[in-house]
Amino acid sequence: MSIKKIITGFTLSLLLSSSVAVSADFNKGLQAAQAGDFKTALAEWTPLAEQGYVDAQYNLGLMYDNGYGVPESHKTAVKWYTKAAEQGDAKAQALLGALYGGGLGVQKDNVRGYMWLNLSAYNGGSDGTKGMGIFKELMTLAQIDKAQEMSDICLASDYTDC
Repeated sequence: MSIKKIITGFTLSLLLSSSVAVSADFNKGLQAAQAGDFKTALAEWTPLAEQGYVDAQYNLGLMYDNGYGVPESHKTAVKWYTKAAEQGDAKAQALLGALYGGGLGVQKDNVRGYMWLNLSAYNGGSDGTKGMGIFKELMTLAQIDKAQEMSDICLASDYTDC
C-alpha cells in the first residue's frame, strides 16, 4: 500500500466527518465543504486558521493536500498540517507523517515522518499507529530510536521543538 493511497484514504473521510465547531464561521465552512463548495469553505476557514483555530488549519491542509477547490499543493498542506500538528491534533500529525514519508511537499524523511506518526499514536490517532507499522518496515532500529527520541523532545517542549 503506497503512502499516497494512505493519505487519500484518510483525508476525504476526515474532512467530511469533522463535527467539532467553535464558531458559526467554521460551521458555515464545513457545510460548504460537505456540499462541494470549497471556495466558501476556503473563505470561512482561512481567517480562522490564521488565528490559530486547529480544525480550520487541519481542514485547509486537507483541501491543499487533495486539491479540493484550490490548486493541489503538498507544500501548503504541510504548512497547515504542521500548524495543527503543533497543537496536538492527531489527524494532522498522522497526515504530516505520511507526507514526510512520501516526500510530498517536503524532503523525504522517514525519521521525521515516524516521529509525527508516533505523536499521532500518542494522542490517540489510530492512523498514526497504522502508519508506524508501515514505516517500521522501511527503517533501521537506529532510525526508529532517533524518531522516538525526537518525539520525546517534541512532547517535552510542548511542540515547540519538533
